[in-house]
Amino acid sequence: MKAFVVEKYGKDGARAAEVPEPTVGDRDVLVKVSATSVNPLDKMVRNGEFKQLLKYKAPFVLGHDVAGS
Repeated sequence: MKAFVVEKYGKDGARAAEVPEPTVGDRDVLVKVSATSVNPLDKMVRNGEFKQLLKYKAPFVLGHDVAGS
């Protein structure tokens, strides 16, 4: 699947990449995504503005805005 991957915090830290589809566990929900976008929250996460609150370990995939079923 295609995704924006953050390899390091900062303006130049994200890139478009092909990543494996995640596995779905017993407590997960699988959503067929029809559309997505990079919103202001994603930009702030990429820049590291929430790194004290959100303990993401690089590399991680951006994506807080999706539409699907």
